[in-house]
Amino acid sequence: MKLKATDLHPLMQEYLHELHVLRQLSPHTLKAYGMDLSDLQNFALEDSIELLKVSNGHVRRWAGRLHSKGKSSRSIARALSAWRGWYDWLSEKDARRDVRAGKVTSTLVANPVDDVKAPKRLKSLPKALSVEQALTLVNQAVKEAEEKKDLESIRDAAIIDLLYSSGLRLSELLGIDVMQSKDRQYESAGWLDWDAAEVTVLGKGGKRRSVPVGMPAMKSLMAWRELRDAGSYAEESIALFLSATGKRLSPRTVQARLRTLAMRAGLPTHVHPHMMRHSFASHVLQSSQDLRAVQEMLGHVSIASTQIYTSLDFQHLAQAYDKAHPRAKAGKA
Repeated sequence: MKLKATDLHPLMQEYLHELHVLRQLSPHTLKAYGMDLSDLQNFALEDSIELLKVSNGHVRRWAGRLHSKGKSSRSIARALSAWRGWYDWLSEKDARRDVRAGKVTSTLVANPVDDVKAPKRLKSLPKALSVEQALTLVNQAVKEAEEKKDLESIRDAAIIDLLYSSGLRLSELLGIDVMQSKDRQYESAGWLDWDAAEVTVLGKGGKRRSVPVGMPAMKSLMAWRELRDAGSYAEESIALFLSATGKRLSPRTVQARLRTLAMRAGLPTHVHPHMMRHSFASHVLQSSQDLRAVQEMLGHVSIASTQIYTSLDFQHLAQAYDKAHPRAKAGKA
């Protein structure tokens, strides 16, 4: 049975009072610490262990109980922090003191929570759109481009279609040039091969990779290029995606435009560029079950992993892409 806050050990109440007065912790934090200390006291009562005689082994067992009760790693880590803080506080006090109920005769030799760690938190995957949501978003962008026929709408459709079509990082997308530079003084970070329908980008660790671009995305990109090249500012920059002033597009602009478009498409979630990248990976993997091909297209390879993927040529990647991606063949005759 849970103890009420007023039933906490007097030393625990004193500790919480000091946290409130001296450290000025928020009421929310104090309430959480009180619950954690209540758990500690309950565990000790259940196992008939005096609080000042709790061992490292007891704490490990009780942390395990918290885990078996469904407590998250974060909650267990917070509980251990509260327990550790209380025992640290006790070690600074005289072990023999009045605690209203009598004298404490046990001396705290060491902090029993030392070296006890919470279970490692599993890394949560970035949220991904469903196939239907992703297609709704892309179709919304394409529809607006066809209806408005303005620079921003046509550019945004090309950007969103390419993000979902090829799973690029935002930095990779913004580093793409219209074509590979032949200037010895300037080396393109990325470029589009319009004839081969593939994009080459510079990923993390300075590693280049080439990724297929689906036909619908190529159609959106060609529409944007036609408009881009018709502008007077296009001659001033080799960047593929430009702002209305002719500058290479900024990350914030893409993030804001994607978020606004998702709202207009009626998607019930905040959409950002990485979500499009993760949606690409999830949807291809769901269909193809080809983890190696997906990792290769994403550029998620360590030095050791790279050796595994060297046997995968681009043709194999293209086949996996064409077979699995929802928009790889859409629109083809």
